[in-house]
Amino acid sequence: MRAAGRPPQPRRVTPAARGARKRQAVIPKLRVWLLFLDGVKIGAGRAELLEAIEELGSIKAAAEQFGMSYRYVWGYLRELEEAAGFPFVERHRGGGEARGAKLTREGKALLARYWEFNRRLANAAEREFRQVFRQR
Repeated sequence: MRAAGRPPQPRRVTPAARGARKRQAVIPKLRVWLLFLDGVKIGAGRAELLEAIEELGSIKAAAEQFGMSYRYVWGYLRELEEAAGFPFVERHRGGGEARGAKLTREGKALLARYWEFNRRLANAAEREFRQVFRQR
């Protein structure tokens, strides 16, 4: 029984238990960006945004899905295309099915290489992490 008005005492955790819990919680995490010389970059979030443009067929719909303004995404695309030296997105202004946006062949190729590079780095990081932290 505890004295009235006194807060409950925290449960004691042994140093061994605390260390075991920390070892289980530690994982490697990498963030990979492709950085153009003028500072424009592509990371996982922007790569997913570009993929959403392809999937949804619309810059506006992709912007909404990511909680971004159309103007922001449009500006990013202009900067990205200027930095890369090629268009990432083809915009179609016609009516009906022809209206919308999709990734160019070059845009798709760069994204595929980005994801492959990201995957290879994650695999290498996992191997190195297990070796350094001796987790097998």
